[in-house]
Amino acid sequence: MGAFEIRGGKPLKGEIIPQGAKNEALQVISAVLLTAEKITISNIPDIVDVNKLIELLRDMGVTIDKIAADTYTFEAKNIDLEFFHSAAFKSKGGSLRGSIMIVGPLLARFGKAAIPKPGGDKIGRRRLDTHFLGFEKLGARFDYNPENGFFNVDASNLQGTYILLDEASVTGTANVVMAAVLAKGTTTIYNAACEPYLQQLCKMLIRMGAKITGVGSNLLTIEGVTELGGTTHRLLPDMIEIGSFIGLAAMTASEITIKDVHYDELGMIPDVFKRLGIKLERRGDDIFVPAQKHYEIETFIDGSIMTIADAPWPGFTPDLLSIVLVVATQAKGSVLIHQKMFESRLFFVDKLIDMGAQIILCDPHRATVIGLDKQMSLRGIQMTSPDIRAGVSLLIAALSAQGTSTIYNIEQIERGYQHIDQRLIALGADIKRL
Repeated sequence: MGAFEIRGGKPLKGEIIPQGAKNEALQVISAVLLTAEKITISNIPDIVDVNKLIELLRDMGVTIDKIAADTYTFEAKNIDLEFFHSAAFKSKGGSLRGSIMIVGPLLARFGKAAIPKPGGDKIGRRRLDTHFLGFEKLGARFDYNPENGFFNVDASNLQGTYILLDEASVTGTANVVMAAVLAKGTTTIYNAACEPYLQQLCKMLIRMGAKITGVGSNLLTIEGVTELGGTTHRLLPDMIEIGSFIGLAAMTASEITIKDVHYDELGMIPDVFKRLGIKLERRGDDIFVPAQKHYEIETFIDGSIMTIADAPWPGFTPDLLSIVLVVATQAKGSVLIHQKMFESRLFFVDKLIDMGAQIILCDPHRATVIGLDKQMSLRGIQMTSPDIRAGVSLLIAALSAQGTSTIYNIEQIERGYQHIDQRLIALGADIKRL
């Protein structure tokens, strides 16, 4: 198990470029299975989860060439359908939650799929029902075998239909869309997720020949086609990294410029950080965060305590609530963090309390943070990263803390953040890999 040793309390300075979006990558890389023609994807992040998916596709028979540091070509001409019953597939597919994204394309093109129960973060119950209920509406039949841990799906005759999703799941919507693009007839998906990464997937599919309308709304209409072709696609920058770097600048009183952020695709992310009192400035397509010795949390108009909660897009993404919580520990004022979607994602606050933060964990979904206004620094401790987002939040806390911190299980962080230690060292951080 790897670890980072961090000597905190140092202001950082410089420019940083966000990686390509992890969540988009898992969707669009899976979409290459929809065609036998070549697809080129650029701005792919070099992170564990994405690399595992690429390796899984290669094992399935996809011809993959790396033509630049962040650019790959994919050609899914000869897929080995027998591989899906192998021990290797169970091992590799089961270790990656993103492996669920290959089911929709496989059903659409080959009429069947098998997938081991996916892995990923241990942040609470994450339902797969939306995916499979959508497949069932399209005419698929599936069963779960508890003995071998496999979902087996048969979809030899997918038919377009009306689907009302039980939740606006991003991955669920993406999976059903990919299944529907080759189904017979018209599919209407209501309560569809509409975040930028899902829009990116739809735009890519349209360039491949799919017929999709309503992109960017919660009502998608898909007219099935008989086949799709190749295309080129570039990933958006990762909005979670962008938010993480805004929080990092505030916590460490650093002057940081975040480059090429696609500002118009960030939704309310900049505004939520502004509610915490963080000054940030849009400069073209960059975000400039000046060094701030203090930042003060706003209150509501009636003077009541600020509440920041996650919600489906265009609401605030749950992946940044851990960052917001950490940033609030050094703000002036108080805030209630309400994590609605995952019941275990706030449990990392015990590490922050050990570091000196004033946090009341109200229940598994809510925490009240009483900001220290940088009157008292956090202190370095030893801790373990429980998941990707909490891990980076603890890393930010450690960079702001006085003394030395050690973070174990950094493999969790590196599932979602590309070469994070090297990139932060370039800004002046004191990080050593153990």
